[in-house]
Amino acid sequence: MAKELIRKAFTFDDVALVPQFNNVPSRTEPLLETWLTKNRKIKIPLICSNMDTAISEELAEILLAEGSTPIFHRFSDHETQKKWVKKFGDKTFISCGIRKLDPTRELLDLGAAGVCIDVAHGHSDKMFHCIEEIKKAHPDKEVIAGNVCTAMAYHDLVNAGADAVKVGIGPGAICTTRIITGFGVPQFSAIYDCAEIAEKLRVPLIADGGIRTSRDVVLALAAGASTVMMGKLFALTNESAAPKKKSEKDPSELLAKYRGQASEDFQEEFYGGLKDKTVAEGVDFWAPVSGSAKELIEKLLGGLRSGLTYGGARSIKELQRKAEFVEVSSAYIKESHPRKDH
Repeated sequence: MAKELIRKAFTFDDVALVPQFNNVPSRTEPLLETWLTKNRKIKIPLICSNMDTAISEELAEILLAEGSTPIFHRFSDHETQKKWVKKFGDKTFISCGIRKLDPTRELLDLGAAGVCIDVAHGHSDKMFHCIEEIKKAHPDKEVIAGNVCTAMAYHDLVNAGADAVKVGIGPGAICTTRIITGFGVPQFSAIYDCAEIAEKLRVPLIADGGIRTSRDVVLALAAGASTVMMGKLFALTNESAAPKKKSEKDPSELLAKYRGQASEDFQEEFYGGLKDKTVAEGVDFWAPVSGSAKELIEKLLGGLRSGLTYGGARSIKELQRKAEFVEVSSAYIKESHPRKDH
């Protein structure tokens, strides 16, 4: 079989947005509300990753107060998950894998708004069956499914019944999937490609992974994402579920431990080690705590509001309609940072 021409694909650092005519008089004017799922709006496009070192009760309270929706991770005992749902009710989503759905059904019956089905490679028969089973038993509950990184995969998950799709394979700060397997599409292109189908099917896509600054948030949304999901940024806040300790080098500095669910550290704690014939596809590390989650959200939203004015947009949808991208070189990133060179 003849090989197809290899096409280009881009990371966030490979592209930039071209400023548009601006008739937005103030950065406070643009609306930041967006769709989390096809039936649920939220006031801000930022979501905390449903990881065990990120989302916590304290962080969930802040997210709700700021207009987001918390998604609880699935790596705690069932009683803890039940307490979570009883506390937050239809203001929260839960998470599950593609096996043992009875506990998930019970949590949905308790009042959770919906479920995020998490699979490292979400484009599969098992994922389709899982979505269909949940939607058949709970047609009033919303299903977020992922992760995928191609337009075809996005399309197939929507056809199976997903109310939102998580896009991103390998861009996370603790993910080594691309290095281990060779698979994964650069995150900007993954979002952009899926968004072309999302615009027609009107099922929101969540850009999951690779977000470092408000610049990446703006680019992800402009490329067609309805929301962005962040793990590391939220994990390094004061209120995250990440274990904390004082730095040995500087006792005044607090460190937080962030890890991936495919890391050896996580697998050892939850499963007693890696399964036969598998290797870790993630890492863990300690990094300085950045501050409060509220400050993080304000900083990201401040950058987003500025971005909207440069895009001449009063909403995320208008930003997407007017978005004009250019390919840039590594010299662009260097030129864009403060510098003291000649």
